[in-house]
Amino acid sequence: MNLNRLFITFFGTGLAPKAPGTVGSFAALIVGVALLQVVPMETFFMLTFAITIIAVFEINKYEKETNSHDDKSIVIDEVSGMWIALMFAISTAETVTYNYAYEIAILGSFAAFRLFDIWKPSVIGTIDRKVKGGVGVMGDDVIAGIAGGLLTVVLLLGLDKVL
Repeated sequence: MNLNRLFITFFGTGLAPKAPGTVGSFAALIVGVALLQVVPMETFFMLTFAITIIAVFEINKYEKETNSHDDKSIVIDEVSGMWIALMFAISTAETVTYNYAYEIAILGSFAAFRLFDIWKPSVIGTIDRKVKGGVGVMGDDVIAGIAGGLLTVVLLLGLDKVL
């Protein structure tokens, strides 16, 4: 496996025979949570931003070589989306006062991101269907990550009001 394929499949997690998007998202969640234990949020943001930009170009290269679009094995888009949702959630969990907010943020961001990534409502679906190349592959997941992150923020802040 070459470096491009290793990158876009997130170390092969996109090669899972069933639900590669969910497998890739879960792997991204584990790696993201681990990274946030050792790097500040600002560094994690810059890493996510860099991966997202690099992925656009690497996906374009892969799609040109294979004459394909949004192959199921490409899960680097799930990594970016998952990490975006996680950033919203963890940042909010640090501001609330109840027990288990961090754990709820982790699980909530995963569930909310997957909800929007699979369902593809509104602009997420439009980007998925109409925007070609790496921008299209990455774009719907970036927006799904933002939407999933915001939904998790609402959940965390709502629980802070009632608990």
